Amino acid sequence: MVSRAGIFAEVMTTVAVAIFAHQEERRIAGCLASLPLDRPDTFFHVLVNGSTDATVERARHAARGRANVIIHDILQGGKSRTWNHMVHDLLTGSEDAVIFLDGDAEIAAGSFEALVADLAAHPAANAAAGMPMNGRMAPAYREALRVERGLFGDLYALSGRFLGEIRARGLRLPEDLIGDDGLVAALAHTDLKPDDQWELERVLACEGAGFLAEQVSLLRPSTWRMQYKRMTSYSVRFFQNRIVSDIMTREGPDGLPARLASLYPLWLPRFRPRPGLTGWFDRRALGRMRTAA
Repeated sequence: MVSRAGIFAEVMTTVAVAIFAHQEERRIAGCLASLPLDRPDTFFHVLVNGSTDATVERARHAARGRANVIIHDILQGGKSRTWNHMVHDLLTGSEDAVIFLDGDAEIAAGSFEALVADLAAHPAANAAAGMPMNGRMAPAYREALRVERGLFGDLYALSGRFLGEIRARGLRLPEDLIGDDGLVAALAHTDLKPDDQWELERVLACEGAGFLAEQVSLLRPSTWRMQYKRMTSYSVRFFQNRIVSDIMTREGPDGLPARLASLYPLWLPRFRPRPGLTGWFDRRALGRMRTAA
């Protein structure tokens, strides 16, 4: 039997890794320490975007001068904007696979081999999802990935062929989109077509790949603040997803605007906060969206 590592070495020749980091001075060193930075033919792009803390300096220290670890200090923040920059400006087009991960995650050993091997073994697949490994909801999230074949932005991989098609068509995520994973999963499932072309098998749930995410702790007030901001962003994402789903159903990815805020005046009158505690964050989110419109 050929091991996953053997498949990686024999089939794949070039892999790029995109590591998204915004204000991650506490976590970036741990993230990079969990990665196989000495792997040949793998290029690691640390995409420090919109950061005012010491993320760049700590990433450079953790890279220890490796030529294949490139630290990008990007002035403007925004994960989707940075995703576009990675895909359209930094990739060479020769990559067999590209792995995307968040700079506050720690990646389980063997994950890269597993993701790349799964894509190589299923050439019709466009994406492979890494699995969450910690937190009380992790088992439920893993099962949801197996059934629904979504993606977590913390860790996933896209095939070089699929990214080549995205580049050739000039497709970009709306730069103000909150989170990349939902729309990227939809693009992968539909093979860059409208939603009626959805096929579950185009996204793989990779059992051999996993990540550890920072958990909210009562002992660390900084995680409370992080979660509070995150919940408001989740509410913005909820409303944005309604806009994106409508576009993907009617027009497909060619109908996506450069900025979703350009459509807010049309959609905001239709949106209402949901009941319960979620409604508090929805109201904050709608206020932010009105300001951006």
